[in-house]
Amino acid sequence: MSVAFRRESDEEHKEPRFELPIPPGPNFVTPRGLTQIAARIEDLRAAVAAATDEDARALAERDLRYWSTRETTAELAPPASGEAVAIGTRVTFRLNGAEREIEIVGFDESDPAAGRIAFSAPLARAMIGAEKGETVEFGGKADAIEIVAITSV
Repeated sequence: MSVAFRRESDEEHKEPRFELPIPPGPNFVTPRGLTQIAARIEDLRAAVAAATDEDARALAERDLRYWSTRETTAELAPPASGEAVAIGTRVTFRLNGAEREIEIVGFDESDPAAGRIAFSAPLARAMIGAEKGETVEFGGKADAIEIVAITSV
């Protein structure tokens, strides 16, 4: 019989499942981010307990390991004063003539579509520490971003 028709087991044809990568650097979170992590862990524990399929259980357990690590390594960011751009602030800024607003948050609570970006994102890194009225470099262009307003969230 040809080797092409021989099948040892279903296991050898499955895609390998790798652990979810942990982002490098500190795991700063906002109070809302810490609450979201705890809720995610609770949901995953329920999913593991309710899983009847071995693959579904394995995926839920992998996700639970990731989120448990994120909870363990979470560092609550210092409360933002609103004087300077920091984690936990909403920033209104002008870039290329267009005014925009973003909130700077921890890695796991970022949602660019909702206007929340991680503190490690290039745009956030460029603005952190700047104060209202200040201009900062971005994308190799001096004075590319003008900080219009800063509020604590």
